[in-house]
Amino acid sequence: MLVRVAFVDDHPILLEGLVSLYKTKSDLDVVAMGHTTIDALNILENHHPDVIVMDLSMPGDCFEAIDLILASHPDTKVIVFTASSAIQPAVELIEAGISGYVLKGASSSDLHHAIISAYNGETYITPEFATKVIVSMKTAELRRKAQRPERLHHREEQIVSALLKGLTNREIGHSLSISEKTVKHYMTSLMSKLSVRNRVELVIAVKNRTSPRDRMVQ
Repeated sequence: MLVRVAFVDDHPILLEGLVSLYKTKSDLDVVAMGHTTIDALNILENHHPDVIVMDLSMPGDCFEAIDLILASHPDTKVIVFTASSAIQPAVELIEAGISGYVLKGASSSDLHHAIISAYNGETYITPEFATKVIVSMKTAELRRKAQRPERLHHREEQIVSALLKGLTNREIGHSLSISEKTVKHYMTSLMSKLSVRNRVELVIAVKNRTSPRDRMVQ
């Protein structure tokens, strides 16, 4: 296995050090180096590395460049190599599809490991930073789930439809060939799912939801 890797960083001494160090690795082939986001894009077009290691603080819009690389060069894995330990940018970039996030305080073996992991289709995050990132991602996912409306099953959708027509429980039961008691049971269930206290609030909550067909395909 020989991984073709490129390095892009606007600090000349650091960049030269990276290139010199990783040229000695028997499993790496350093194919290019650059200093700006434009350099990074040119490297992708001209050298097609397996992995590109990029700083986040360079001339140009690094986030836009990474988005472009991920979209137009899906076979090249992107590793962010940065001094920034801010959580949110790391979360956003990982969710966007980068294959590694390595802090510049990490050891050379960590970055080497990240390059090999990325090449093998894995995601690598600096270990002492990874826990914070994972917790943040899980918290965000829980928040998104909490904001999603409860999905209603078929009978509840029918009840909702009848409710919006202004039918009484008895009329709803008659139209669906179920008892009024069963309708009341569904009403109680709907109030619980939609976090409302009475029929009026239930109607308002139902009107604020998307259409039944839209919910069925979400």
